[in-house]
Amino acid sequence: MAQKSRLTKRKKTGYALGIFTESLIYNMFYTYYLTFLNEIVGIQPKYSSIIIFISIAWDAVTDPMIGSYTDRVGVDKRKFMQKSLFPLALTFIVAWTSIGAGFQSQTLKILLYTLISMAIWVFYTMYTIPYYAVVAELTEDYDERTQIRSLSSLLNAIAVGLGNILPALVPTVAILLGEKYASNAYAVIAAVISILAVVLGFVCCKSLQGVYEPKKASDASDEQTGLKGTMRAFGQILKLKPAKYFFLFVFFFLATSSMIQSNLTYMVIDCIGMDYDTGIVFVILSMVVAMAITVPLVEKTAEKKDRRFAVIVFLSITLVGEIALKIIGLDAEVGGFKIMCIVSPALLGLGAGTFWTLFYSIGYDLVELDELKTGKRRESIITALPQLVQKFGSAFGILAVGQLLSFYGYNSAADPAGSESLIQVVTDPKIVNGMENISTVIPAALLAVSILSAILYPMTRERVNLLMAALHKKRNGEEYSTEGLEKLL
Repeated sequence: MAQKSRLTKRKKTGYALGIFTESLIYNMFYTYYLTFLNEIVGIQPKYSSIIIFISIAWDAVTDPMIGSYTDRVGVDKRKFMQKSLFPLALTFIVAWTSIGAGFQSQTLKILLYTLISMAIWVFYTMYTIPYYAVVAELTEDYDERTQIRSLSSLLNAIAVGLGNILPALVPTVAILLGEKYASNAYAVIAAVISILAVVLGFVCCKSLQGVYEPKKASDASDEQTGLKGTMRAFGQILKLKPAKYFFLFVFFFLATSSMIQSNLTYMVIDCIGMDYDTGIVFVILSMVVAMAITVPLVEKTAEKKDRRFAVIVFLSITLVGEIALKIIGLDAEVGGFKIMCIVSPALLGLGAGTFWTLFYSIGYDLVELDELKTGKRRESIITALPQLVQKFGSAFGILAVGQLLSFYGYNSAADPAGSESLIQVVTDPKIVNGMENISTVIPAALLAVSILSAILYPMTRERVNLLMAALHKKRNGEEYSTEGLEKLL
């Protein structure tokens, strides 16, 4: 395992820049792909949400396979990440082309974009599983792990901004392309994002040289490989007492955030009542600034107390805020200004900044708990399992949005497919109220379950310190005590 002293500030920054590769693609997809399929390709919302659900669910299924493979002896996580970059960029661009807009059959459209989306997420996972897992191999220090993830999360605020603001330029790009090619404006933006993702992905991989080494045989005794071994490993990890609460926390938070994020376009135009071009800029800037402010506050709180405490405090603030949004109304004005274009996304940024700063650091603690119980280090598998849960949570949130939009009566397929007009303004109060619910009280209910799960999660700083002390003695062949670890073991 690499030594802590080798993690220079430059190396940490280089690694953290790799978040752009993951986040740019993730955010453009989660915020705009439902809208793209609805408005440009002309697929009904109830079907477009199913496309996204299937593709992300497929990705969740591939997570354990990729995680198991990259945990094998001799597999170089850095090189594995590099190999995913170009195919990820290519499939991402293709996914945003309007090649299926001219199809009359909804079935053909659904099949085409489902297959393309599935391809994106396979290559995405090939990059992200080793990217996040490698931190657990670089350092075992409780606070240093939080610091590395905090730096990555701070840069993620910028990546979130780019991943959301660049696609907001689609109407402008459509005008520049002219009527004939306007429907491919999203593909142009996807190409720009893909170039950034590839370049910064290579920077990240380069930064790992000299601080990361592939596992050797001595690092993974009695290693299990293949599907059967992976399922056995998952079963062992799921038996860890803290795991169930951690996974519930992850699932319900991602369902919350993906529901709000995938509804942003409708929230801006129909609920807040702003022009898309102006409103989306305010929304994204507010969300990014809120994330940037939240990250250091969360990091300091986690260092002073612990990660679980920070999660509970900041997500509880987000929960109260979401309920307040519904009570006040998303169309509220102050001095004629639509104030919710700042307040609502700021709450999303508060929640997202909290989650992404601490999510992986919390998960890393399970690596040591698993090692204490089994004698194995399975960084990638333990990263893959929460990612599996994360993606099912995200897929569930987007699926719920599509189904709820249809339930409330919205049908984008009635609009001309491929029109350069991004979206038609909704005037039916029932539909508008439903869209407001999708951005406020419904995700608030999901967030409440996530917070409750965090409260029940037993991995405090005190217990992690006891765990590490016992583990170091076990590694050295000394007698060790599990006193104080009863809630973990």
